[in-house]
Amino acid sequence: MTWTVTFSRSAAKRSEKLPDLVQLALKTLVIEIKSNGPVRGNWRNYSKLGSGLHHCHLKRGKPTYVAVWREEAGEIKIVEITYVGTHEKAPY
Repeated sequence: MTWTVTFSRSAAKRSEKLPDLVQLALKTLVIEIKSNGPVRGNWRNYSKLGSGLHHCHLKRGKPTYVAVWREEAGEIKIVEITYVGTHEKAPY
């Protein structure tokens, strides 16, 4: 069964303003989460932050861009991207 991936309103707005290379990395991450689930150990600096909360780096350097997502597993598998943007403002 595949996972459903949604964006919070603020993450959707931020994702539109990301550099092209970071947008491509985010799209790739979303595709992988949809097909393989929210645990993405194959991504650079991926870590599970706590109960159903995950993050990974989309691009390292200055600035570093990260994605933060939350999973809800029940009968319907849902992942919500809650933050996309620079590392300095990440909510973790």
